[in-house]
Amino acid sequence: MPTEDDAGTWPDRLYDLLKAHAITQVALVPDAGHARLIRRCLADPALSVVTLTTEEEGVAMLCGAWLGGAKGVLLMQSSGVGNCVNMLSLALLHRTPLPMLVTMRGDFGEFNPAQVPMGSAAQAVLEAMGTLVRRADRAEDVVPTADATIRLAFNTFRPTATLIGQRVIGAKTFGKD
Repeated sequence: MPTEDDAGTWPDRLYDLLKAHAITQVALVPDAGHARLIRRCLADPALSVVTLTTEEEGVAMLCGAWLGGAKGVLLMQSSGVGNCVNMLSLALLHRTPLPMLVTMRGDFGEFNPAQVPMGSAAQAVLEAMGTLVRRADRAEDVVPTADATIRLAFNTFRPTATLIGQRVIGAKTFGKD
């Protein structure tokens, strides 16, 4: 059973995991689910953090980073998965490690019907494009799952993703009950 500490510290433990894996490049589209992790990354002068206009830019950026000898990670929300479909073939065809940490929308307790289609399809879309996907729906599973997918990306030279379920990040309500 998750503890309150697990629920509150997983973003900090993800940051520590990125450092342990010698990640130096972080590509992201701003996301409330990743907000704490993003703040930690931005505060670290050893990390190069690039805020993207769209998620597929991160695929190209991290492929280039790898060619230049740097390890990176793409942070995004599930709604951005659809933007990456074409670009994911780049990482797969060129055998480039591409770990992605994806916060889910459109799943547990979602209020916004527009988030449901991509939230429901994100895993299948990623897998259809050759991405190895694992899901974490409990706070205590986020870091071990992310660790496994980051290792898998760099050991097998391919795209991988950890989907962080909405049960972990919490469902947005924006006043809707």
